Amino acid sequence: MAIKYNLVQRSNLQKPDEPKKWYAQSKSDGDVSLKDLGKEITQRCTVNYADTLAVLEALNQVLTVNLEGNKIVRFGDFGSFQVSIGSEGAETEDKFTSSMIKTKKVIFRPGEDLKVMLNNLKFEKR
Repeated sequence: MAIKYNLVQRSNLQKPDEPKKWYAQSKSDGDVSLKDLGKEITQRCTVNYADTLAVLEALNQVLTVNLEGNKIVRFGDFGSFQVSIGSEGAETEDKFTSSMIKTKKVIFRPGEDLKVMLNNLKFEKR
């Protein structure tokens, strides 16, 4: 299967006088819910659906707790999750306050299997 994309025209915000250029933008082809994942996993192994769904729900909970605890959560070959923050700058260390932290996000770093998948992707214009 190929990753579908559209082309969008954008200007360079750092160089607004330059002409706009065309860029690829991936387009999703729907979504998969936690329940859907549970059903797919159940079809691939001997674990029943209720147990699979319970494990996925618990995984979500322990992932959240550990990320809140400032841990890097590693899922073996799947990859790892980590919280990242960004802030405004302060002129001195003493003038910095936590209210200057403006962005927070969860970073996912793919494991080897996902890196191989990314390297082998094919693309198709919509």
